[in-house]
Amino acid sequence: MNNTGYLKGKTVFITGGSRGIGFAIAKKLAADGANIAIAARSVELKQDPNAIENETIFTAAKKIEEAGGRCLPCQVDVRNEQQIQSALEKTAQTFGGIDIVINNCSYLNLTNVGNTDIQKYDEMFRIITRGAYLVCKLSYPYLKKSNHAHILNISPPINLDPVWLELHAAYTAFKFSVSMYTIGMSKEFKKDNIAVNSLWPKKVIYSSGMIEHRGPKARKFCRSVDIMADAAYAILIKDPKVFSGNLNLDEDVLKNENIHDMGQYSEAGAIEEKILPDVFVGEVPNFDVINE
Repeated sequence: MNNTGYLKGKTVFITGGSRGIGFAIAKKLAADGANIAIAARSVELKQDPNAIENETIFTAAKKIEEAGGRCLPCQVDVRNEQQIQSALEKTAQTFGGIDIVINNCSYLNLTNVGNTDIQKYDEMFRIITRGAYLVCKLSYPYLKKSNHAHILNISPPINLDPVWLELHAAYTAFKFSVSMYTIGMSKEFKKDNIAVNSLWPKKVIYSSGMIEHRGPKARKFCRSVDIMADAAYAILIKDPKVFSGNLNLDEDVLKNENIHDMGQYSEAGAIEEKILPDVFVGEVPNFDVINE
């Protein structure tokens, strides 16, 4: 999706912005002239040879600025309220306010009840559910002052088919909680002209999390992060007074923008017809095909 310059001078605070979907969105918005603050923990290079990106918040910030915008790297653990508050204050002081907040930080753990370590359960709650809530709550005073205020949560449509709770009850519940924030906060913040929406991939995205769970062979069954970046951009340039409270799928957002060629978003070597559906969307993805 081509940039329009509509977000030029707007300030975006994004969690988990140094890799994957968050990094792609940050570069897309920077190319439109936005100021970007990336809030992430990555201050050391990864040692994993299979990592898709090997970025720190500082190297990521440099690449975001090369895309066209200004970037403020903030070392933030979303489990820490004071770190979030300090990063928001620094962002507002640096750029003169905050217009857009993106809750992208997550913790992927696709295990059923019997195989979920309780410490990982606690981490999922603190990072996914509590973290997103904290960012929304603490950014609210800044967003109220913006004339183009958006919150975008990277969370799925709520699908109450029991299969998703059977497969990974904890992860499902925590991600659905963030989508429920979207619905509730869109009503609560309407009086302040703050839009709150969610975005989720319809097909599996090639990411470090996918490699960790399924291995590098998964690439030929995935889409690239660019589809989420383009869909996020399409949402964030909309009038916050008229587009809010939606649990969006990336493909549907782009089709509404008359973009119908999804093949352009296929990862290298992937065949569009064989790309797997993401979790919570339609049928359960058959990840066994990756190793066939």
